[in-house]
Amino acid sequence: MNIKITGSGSYIPTEIVSNIDFAQHVFLNDDGSPFPHPNDVVAQKFLEITGIHERRYVTDDLLTSDIAVIAAQKAIDDAKIDPESLDYIIFAHNFGNVKKGAIQTDLLPSLASRVKHDLRIKNPKCVAYDMLFGCPGWVEGVIQAQAFIKAGMAKKCLVIGAETLSRVVDLHDRDSMIYSDGAGATIIEATEAEGGILAHETATFTYDEAYYLYFGNSFNKTHDPDVRYIKMNGRKIYEFALNNVPLAMKECLDKSGIDIGQVKKILIHQANEKMDEAIIQRFYRLYKQTPPENIMPMSIHKLGNSSVATVPTLYDSLVKGQIENHEIHNGDVILFASVGSGMNINAIVYKM
Repeated sequence: MNIKITGSGSYIPTEIVSNIDFAQHVFLNDDGSPFPHPNDVVAQKFLEITGIHERRYVTDDLLTSDIAVIAAQKAIDDAKIDPESLDYIIFAHNFGNVKKGAIQTDLLPSLASRVKHDLRIKNPKCVAYDMLFGCPGWVEGVIQAQAFIKAGMAKKCLVIGAETLSRVVDLHDRDSMIYSDGAGATIIEATEAEGGILAHETATFTYDEAYYLYFGNSFNKTHDPDVRYIKMNGRKIYEFALNNVPLAMKECLDKSGIDIGQVKKILIHQANEKMDEAIIQRFYRLYKQTPPENIMPMSIHKLGNSSVATVPTLYDSLVKGQIENHEIHNGDVILFASVGSGMNINAIVYKM
């Protein structure tokens, strides 16, 4: 028995927000003082570092659970399964449902329960729960689904990663330009087909690193201090990721028994183009090699950083031939990797 992704689906929001759309924003320093550079300089520097030209936001009427349902239904259809046969729905997100203009998140009931309800699944043995694991949430959900299947507790699982970060950004913080919305979903299933999950690795670093990403006040000191927004220590995260993610990837690959030369694609969390490229360089350096050309498909340039949704939407686009100059075939080996708040790191070696 092998454990494979048998179907995938995604929802890419329709609202395109370019870097130019931030021209009228009033960016401030964290102490509330005016930022010294004009917005066109900010936008150019931002593009050079992150690689983001534009990002996608959901329309005002949609919530995180809504776009998750769309992606989930596509994955179910792609896998050609009866949704009543699902044993688990694992929904990775970080902020729940935040309505446009609201100052509270809504997590009652859980988003996984809402997805199950909206999919009209009657089977009470289909267990639905949410996972809060930062950006690596979808990857960790796949690892948990595999564990359930290996333990004989499940045969089919639906794993979702969805987020609407546009609802929790501080418009006076330059980092708000990084974040975006999206949803990706996959069916994880026991199968007799060859391939599947070969190895995985997960770690949580909290001793010094727990609050590298956190909920904090607006940089605009006139704003309500009880309203919080996603905040990050970018420099600390960059250094942390470069020092730890390549090591986790190597540990995972070594555990799988797969030679690095067999890896066809690396699907890494779309956080920051320069950071992701540096992680790949360091990973190959651990094997005294240089990365092959076209090893790392990327979606961040047009989709931004949608947290838990980046890896599953990237995977869905790759397998459906929607990423220019990238393709994947049966028998190819993929390495998934992610890093995010917590601070959490994980990786999966997967054979198509």
